[in-house]
Amino acid sequence: MEVVSTSQALVQKLWNYCSILRDDGLSYGDYVEQLTFLLFLKMADEQNRPPYSRPSVIPEGFGWTSLLTRSGDDLEVHYRHLLEQLGKEGGMLGLIFRKAQNKIQDPAKLQRLIVDLIDREQWSSLSADVKGDAYEGLLQRNAEDVKGGAGQYFTPRSLISAVVDCVAPKIGATVCDPACGTGGFLLAAHDFLARNPNLDKDQKRYLKSGTLHGVELVDAVARLCAMNLLLHGIGDGTGSSLPIQTRDALAGKHGEFEVVLTNPPFGRKSSVTIVGEDGETTRDSLVIERDDFWATTSNKQLNFVQHVFTILKQHGRAAMVVPDNVLFEGGPGETIRRRLLAQADVHTLLRLPTGIFYAQGVKANVLFFDRKPASERPWTQSLWIYDLRTNKQFTLKTRPLRREDLDEFVACYNPANRHGRTATWSEESPHGRWREFSYGELTSRDKANLDISWLQDDSLEDGANLPDPDVLAREIVEDLQAALEQFAGIMESSGPA
Repeated sequence: MEVVSTSQALVQKLWNYCSILRDDGLSYGDYVEQLTFLLFLKMADEQNRPPYSRPSVIPEGFGWTSLLTRSGDDLEVHYRHLLEQLGKEGGMLGLIFRKAQNKIQDPAKLQRLIVDLIDREQWSSLSADVKGDAYEGLLQRNAEDVKGGAGQYFTPRSLISAVVDCVAPKIGATVCDPACGTGGFLLAAHDFLARNPNLDKDQKRYLKSGTLHGVELVDAVARLCAMNLLLHGIGDGTGSSLPIQTRDALAGKHGEFEVVLTNPPFGRKSSVTIVGEDGETTRDSLVIERDDFWATTSNKQLNFVQHVFTILKQHGRAAMVVPDNVLFEGGPGETIRRRLLAQADVHTLLRLPTGIFYAQGVKANVLFFDRKPASERPWTQSLWIYDLRTNKQFTLKTRPLRREDLDEFVACYNPANRHGRTATWSEESPHGRWREFSYGELTSRDKANLDISWLQDDSLEDGANLPDPDVLAREIVEDLQAALEQFAGIMESSGPA
């Protein structure tokens, strides 16, 4: 309880100052980004002093003390120059400071942020729980910002916790998120493994600096993820290395892993990053063509399903958030589903409720599958589906999804013995949310459609059970947005007339 209250107090302290900077036009995201730069510099300075006495990773003349000794325009000019210089460095420095810019134009407010807010705390002496939880609190508040927040990069932590509890990664396994956002899945996997009381020294070291691997396309989000991991005590302690790559994961394989946990971005169209001869990067919307993919498509979500399969080791296990269209789309979608059912053990599908993501208009699911060796017989014997959507109402503010809302699903999933499951649905129990479908049932459906529901929607049967008008309005908007997105996809794939 003390850790939570300390974290909340720290978040409040940091967030209160944001209101001052908001008057100057600074967004929540800009503020969190500037805090990230300054926190890293302050912690690097602390690590350079007793009792740590570690070699500094910051080039001479660009450390924390160089900010403390300046004021006014001199401070603003030096800070801008510092960000530019550190962005040219390699390793962790380059990851944190790449393309960094000063967004705080008032030197007096910048000085106050440095001297009164960041310098007053000894960040290295705070526990990883306090630092990490405080930073997570800032990221969540940033995600909640309707206008400019990074909600598309923030998966509900209650959902992440339940998914990780189901997959239950083992000590020594490598864990990858090829669309890691701010690092929610990686942190949850780390915390799950760290709860093991019997870890020896080598296992603890590997957990800290060899287990986790993340890929993120957007520079600004990659730096937030790197800082999030660092503040949670993940890395080598000096900040010289962190397992985050800034790249387009879909451009090619970036390793093979025992466990993949991910919530790829919800946009439909894929993009690739092209580096020209002049070193400038551009992103073009293109069809991804890879020899290790089953089908060629511009649908980013379908490409991520294929990509996740390719980066799994044999018998590796995956859990990924996918929108509904991945389950029913024809053409390449059908090809990918049939190949996945045959070459992987696609054993579990969690139908998620609406209203739980910061990105609007999303109807999504969590798909669980294991990669298997080549075989003439299909590996999927049956798919177990849990319906957490029908007759469930959640909103981000008034009724957020909580971990206990997923307790029944985790119990039904049965992480200790996935092959010893018991359905809660039957002809005698038609309200059961947990039901098994055989491989034959799945493949005989039109287009191998996995978008399956069986529960009676109460609101359609009884007008008295209609949800609140605001919930109804939100669902209408989400349905319209989903329909528009599907229409846009059809137009994109058909090309000009």
